[in-house]
Amino acid sequence: MLSQRTVARAWSSFLPSSAKSYTSAGDKGDREALTMKYAVREGVAGTSATSSVQNRTKHTLPDLPYDYNALEPTISAEIMQLHHSKHHQAYVTNYNVAEEKLHEAVNRGCVRSIISLQGALRFNGGGHINHSIFWQNLSPNGGGEPTGDLKSQIEKDFGSFEAMKAKLSASTVAVQGSGWGWLAWNKETMRLQIATCPNQDPLEPTTGLVPLFGIDVWEHAYYLQYKNVRADYVNAIYNVANWSDVGERLEVAKKSV
Repeated sequence: MLSQRTVARAWSSFLPSSAKSYTSAGDKGDREALTMKYAVREGVAGTSATSSVQNRTKHTLPDLPYDYNALEPTISAEIMQLHHSKHHQAYVTNYNVAEEKLHEAVNRGCVRSIISLQGALRFNGGGHINHSIFWQNLSPNGGGEPTGDLKSQIEKDFGSFEAMKAKLSASTVAVQGSGWGWLAWNKETMRLQIATCPNQDPLEPTTGLVPLFGIDVWEHAYYLQYKNVRADYVNAIYNVANWSDVGERLEVAKKSV
C-alpha cells in the first residue's frame, strides 16, 4: 500500500507556478498536502496511487501554459513543438512502460528485474519531472529581474542578481554532454545554490536540493536555433524566465521540513 506521504515525497519537486492557488487555510503550509493536491489535479499521480499499486493512473503529458510560438524569438515555435510534443511525450510514454514493468516485477518478486528497471525509471521519470518544471519556469511575459523574497534571497546568497546569473550560466554551459543547470534551494543550509545534473537526473531525488529554475541543455532544447553555441541559448533564456513561478517555488521550499 502506498501512503499519501510516500507519493507526496516522490513528487515533492514537481510543483506548478500556480502552487499557491492550491493552498487553503487548512494546509498551514504543509508541502506534502500541497504536492498531493497538485499531483492528483495535474495527472502526475491519480487518487488511486495513494491507496494501491495495482490501481495506478498513467502519467500524461501536461499542457503548456502558452502557445508554441509564445516564447519567440528566444525559443522558436519549431523547437517548442518538437521539445514538448515529441521529446517530453517520449519520456512520459517510456516512464509509463517502465512503471508497468516494475509493477509486474514486484508482483513476481523478481529482485533482479526491479533493480534493472531503476535506470529507465530514473531517466524517463526524471525527464518528465524536469520538463514539467521547465515549461512553468518560462513565460512569454517573463524576463526582467526577480522581486520580493526571491530577489532578497538572491542578493543575500550571491551578492546580486547579475552575479547569480553569471554563476548559473557558467555552470550550465559547462555541463558535459547533456543535462541541466539549476538554481536550487538547499534545505540544510537554508541558502540558494547552483547545481547541475547529467542526463535527465532529477535534482531533488539525487541531491536533496529543491529545484527552482532549470535550464535544459540537451541539444534538442536549442540546436535548431542556436546550433552549437550553447552559451547564446543559455544567456537568452533569461528573457523568458518566469521569476514569479520561481519565487512561488522558493516560498513552498522554505515551508518544507
